[in-house]
Amino acid sequence: MTTAPPSPDATLSSRQSLAHGALGSALLHVERARRGTGDWIEVHRALSEIGPLIDGRDANLFLGAPAMTLVLHLAADGTDRYAGALHTLDGVVAAHARQRLTAAHARIDAGRRPTFAEYDLFRGLTGIGALLLRRDPHGAELKGILEYLVRLTEPITAAGETLPGWWVGHAPASDTTATPGGHANAGLAHGITGPLALLALALRAGVSVDGHQTTMLRICRWLDQIRQSDYHGTRWPRWISHRGPAPAQPTTPSWCYGTPGLARAQQLVGIVLEDGDRKRMAERALLHCLSDPGQLDKVADRGLCHGFGGLLRTAQRVAQDAEAPAIFGDRISLITGRVLTVDAPDETGFLTGKVGAALAFQDAESSTEPQGQWDTCLLLT
Repeated sequence: MTTAPPSPDATLSSRQSLAHGALGSALLHVERARRGTGDWIEVHRALSEIGPLIDGRDANLFLGAPAMTLVLHLAADGTDRYAGALHTLDGVVAAHARQRLTAAHARIDAGRRPTFAEYDLFRGLTGIGALLLRRDPHGAELKGILEYLVRLTEPITAAGETLPGWWVGHAPASDTTATPGGHANAGLAHGITGPLALLALALRAGVSVDGHQTTMLRICRWLDQIRQSDYHGTRWPRWISHRGPAPAQPTTPSWCYGTPGLARAQQLVGIVLEDGDRKRMAERALLHCLSDPGQLDKVADRGLCHGFGGLLRTAQRVAQDAEAPAIFGDRISLITGRVLTVDAPDETGFLTGKVGAALAFQDAESSTEPQGQWDTCLLLT
């Protein structure tokens, strides 16, 4: 398996996109073969068509060499399957992580603001850290990423104002005019909840660095400051800008930005820091969200990112670790029953398409017992 520099060939990029392309489809073949409902020949055929892998600054957990590494890791499933390719790719990913860490620390030293692409789950170091936690949990590169996240969260001062260290100078992609002067993002996909989930999962796996718990508490204090609770339940705004928090009225209960992803991350924090109050708060927040028809009515598709697929998988992971898993059973059944009320995705892909929906709903009948580890890339486990 070889690597190639970023290519202008859109077809090449599409094939090796875990989010939207053929590599995501290969992940569905992997999961079906692992369960015995598919054939490993289909897996091999799908992977053989991916092509030379993109590396360099454009590569990330959802594109190129790191994405292929994750899919092969899941295909190996604890065996020596694809061992040679994984050994080669582990070296590529390690070098990639070191290069990105050097650039990130240089940016901090220069006093510049970060971007989503530096730190987030989709394109940044948090995503690479999620992969390394599976492939090399005690390696120097994961340690370096966790140390970087400690540094990322340290407050910064700009024009006499103290801001969170993850304050980006740009607007969220969903609304390029929403945050003049930048913002601090709270979501799991692009915001600080992604690093929080990675820090919690690492600590759960016995991996920690200096300042690890202090950093988690710093992030949690910030989330507590922006949290809102009323008869609609508990929720968090998507971001904070110089104008204040984004409207936090009940919105789509999604994995990427909404209460479900934020609840799962904070449940994990409650577990690893033995903070029962935070764990219960997170579980109650999700239960209220899942019990509110008004919020569920806002879900418009079956996908993972902001659809019923992601909501189902997140609820199942929370239920696995909940004090009373059975309480989630009826809510999970309600989610699966609502699936047919929304349209199937138009696109094929993993993140917002048919592939991700199919992966999530393989376990629809199992209520609180999801199988597989494919949601590693969603930082749910």
